Parts: sequence; C-alpha cells; structure tokens
Amino acid sequence: MNRYRQLFAMPNVWVLVLAAFPARVAYGMVGLALFFKTQQATGSIALAGLVIGVNSLAGSFTAGIRGLMMDKYGQKWPLRILVPGYATMMIVVNISHSATLIVVLATIMGLTAPPINLSVRPLWKIIVTGDFLRTAYAVDSSVMNTAGVIGPVIATALALSWHPGSPLVIAAILMMMGGGALALAPISRDWKPEKKEKGAQSLWRNPSLRLMMLEGSFIGFGWGLFDVAVPAFATIEKVQHRTAWVFAAMGVSSIIGGLLAGLISKRTSSLSALRKTYFVWLLVSVPMAFTYPGWSMALAGAFLGFVGGAIQVFYWEVMEAVRPKGSAVSYMAWLWTVEGSVMSLGAAVGGLLSESVSPQFCLALTTISIGLGNLVLTIGKKRLSAANRIPTDEEDLKAMEDNSPTIT
Repeated sequence: MNRYRQLFAMPNVWVLVLAAFPARVAYGMVGLALFFKTQQATGSIALAGLVIGVNSLAGSFTAGIRGLMMDKYGQKWPLRILVPGYATMMIVVNISHSATLIVVLATIMGLTAPPINLSVRPLWKIIVTGDFLRTAYAVDSSVMNTAGVIGPVIATALALSWHPGSPLVIAAILMMMGGGALALAPISRDWKPEKKEKGAQSLWRNPSLRLMMLEGSFIGFGWGLFDVAVPAFATIEKVQHRTAWVFAAMGVSSIIGGLLAGLISKRTSSLSALRKTYFVWLLVSVPMAFTYPGWSMALAGAFLGFVGGAIQVFYWEVMEAVRPKGSAVSYMAWLWTVEGSVMSLGAAVGGLLSESVSPQFCLALTTISIGLGNLVLTIGKKRLSAANRIPTDEEDLKAMEDNSPTIT
C-alpha cells in the first residue's frame, strides 16, 4: 500500500478525488431514483425500465458531442452550463406524476447530463507520473465504485422511507455540490486539450475504436438488462429493500478489485491483464441467474463486482494506449455513446422481459452478453496491439516529462 501513500502525497490528487465525489454519488442514485419514482407513480415495472432506458439513451447518445466540445474548448464552460441544467431537470422530473410527462422529462434530463467521469479521467495524466498512472486509474475506479455503493443505498432507503419523493432532490443537491466543485477547481478549469496530429483520420474510422464499440455494445446491452432485472426481481418478490444489498455488495467488492489491480506490476501489459480478467468475469457472472434477491444474489454480485472493478482499470489503460492524440475525452465519450445507448435498450427490454418472462432470464442474458464481449476482444486483439507492449524505463521517463502539470 506504500504506492498509494506515494500517490496521495502528490499535489492535486486529493482535490481530484474529493471534488467530483458528490456528483458521482448523484449518478449512482439516478437509475434507482428514476426506477422507484416511476414505479411508485404509475405502478408499472415495464414503464420504470423504459424511463431508465430513455434517460440513459439521451445522455449516452450525446456523450460523444460533449466529449468533442471538451477536446476542443476545455472543461470550464461545458461543466458550468450542464451541471445546473441537469440538477434542475431532476427536480422537474420529481414533481411530475403523468407517465407521459415523466418519460419526456427524463429524456430531456439525459440530454443535460454533465460528463463528470469523462472530465476526471484525462486530468490524471497531468498530475501523476506515467509510472503511477495505473495506480491513479485504480484510485479513480475505486472512487467511482464507492459512489456506486453509496448512491443506490441512499436512493433505495429514501424511496422506501416516509419521503419517497426525495431521492431525485438529494441527487440534484449532490450534483450541484460535486459538479460545481469540479468546474471551479483550477486543475479542471485550466486543463488544456491535446492538439490533434495533422492529417489524422476521423475518430470514427479508427479500428481500435470500432472494435471497442462492438465490445461495448454487448456489455452495454447486458448491463442494461442487469440494472433493471435486480430491482425488478426484488420488487416482484416484495423485498425491494434488498436491491440495495446487491448493489452495495457489488460496489464494495469492486472497490477492492480496483485497488488490487492498481498494485499489479507495470511489467504486465494492459491488454493481457484485460483479457485474462475479462474471461474470469464471464465465469463469475454465471451464478447470478440462479440466485434469489438476498444473500445468494449479494454474494454472487460481490464476485461479479470484484472482477469488474479490476477490469475497469485495465480497460482505461488499453483505451489510453490505443486512442489517437487529441481525443482524451472524445474517444471515451464516443465509446459511451455506443455502450450507453445500447444499455438504454437493454434497460427497456429488461423491464419488459422481467415482467413478461422473468428477471432470471435477463440475468442469464447478461452472462451471454459478457461472453460475446470476451469473444470480440479475442478475435480483434490485433487492433489493440498498442496496449500489449510494456513501456521501457526511458518511455516512462518521457511520459513523466510530457505529462508534467501545466496548470497555474
């Protein structure tokens, strides 16, 4: 753990970790907050899945555009416009009761989603040395997953309390706190986008991006099914409060998995680590379809989250290794445009299947989706070959010089 102590001794690390944390908790609350808001207002699980789906679709479909804006103009004004807009739309959705109005407003809310996580990731390269980048990504992944633990617990507890309309209100407050802090932090405010290489091909024609988009399509669809199947299963069995158990177990274990991944030697290539961990992820996903909302689903979810937390670290490293210069934000944003859009489809389908077939069927489809994603990475590994090499000491030194802070 000495490596983590060294990391947190570096300037601005604590600032980056703490500034965006409330906003990340808000994002952790949004899915379940919308699910319970819609289900309580309309009595329909299928409609609740649809609302999550259209909200996610609107946010993800425009993520690439927001990423391009940041790669061109920086983070300052996009965050200062989108953060208050998103918080306001949460309040507006919360005071709505018509099914049609909730669907429409949830869609508009998604369009205003500020790219908090997309904004934080490229900032690590300017505050840590190249040798510490994997460790920094592990910390960031664990912070995201910590928020992912806290958010669903808060949303579920509030939705089932005497104030069932409060989850979206609290999420709006947290978004203003965290998004506002990040927008005002000097490290974000003064971030300078990379310059694109002359004659570089269109980002959409990049072979590695296309491959990762295909992989993301399968994972997005499977995770959309999963995110609806778990609360739907608990709701059908009249144990809604156990939804928080499952997501909390997944979140806590993903934190541990991410932190352990950050300690793995840089002598292991990013792609090799990703592919090996991905296969294990497939194996541990199988038991989910045979569980029941309670200790069995929480235990299976813990294994799924542990491996998923490690995958996230290696995935970011692979993406950083293969992306073209000048796409620090937009590369990941376009990936999320595809993955998130398909995830919204999965959420909508998940609501229908959970109600008409069974939530267990949705969980089985999640395993199949992970298997297909693993197959894509195996077949297309040559397109990610840039992430399969291990940097030399000289290259690490050059990365330290190239990524030295430029903020004031």
